[in-house]
Amino acid sequence: MYGDSTTVRRILTESGDTWAVVGLSANRSRAAYGVAQVLQRFGKRVVPVHPKAETVHGEQGYASLADIPFDVDVVDVFVNSDLAGAVADEAVTKGARAVWFQLGVIDEAAYERTRAAGLEMVMDRCPAIEIPRLGPGSV
Repeated sequence: MYGDSTTVRRILTESGDTWAVVGLSANRSRAAYGVAQVLQRFGKRVVPVHPKAETVHGEQGYASLADIPFDVDVVDVFVNSDLAGAVADEAVTKGARAVWFQLGVIDEAAYERTRAAGLEMVMDRCPAIEIPRLGPGSV
């Protein structure tokens, strides 16, 4: 398991409310689109990160994490596992507090590097599934 329930809860409730969602575009059929809506519903600011830098859910998009001109707390990763490690490394450089790899996104080496850098991290989980489990008023 790459992120016990305590770590999941800590990221969702204590790591901060600005979430950079890597892979989020205006494509409504993609999982990132719906997950971002759930995060917003629970009070998170969602920052789209996608090469197209589209505005999504009312938030300005950026082509990369490095392009975001403010701090982000959590980096939520919706890219293939082959690309996810580089995103985790960028999250460390950006100064994020946590990294979240979505369902099916697994890179054990990136997990070890990210944790060694002092960030919280979970892999192969979905915050849109986990956040309602916390109960009313938890986030």
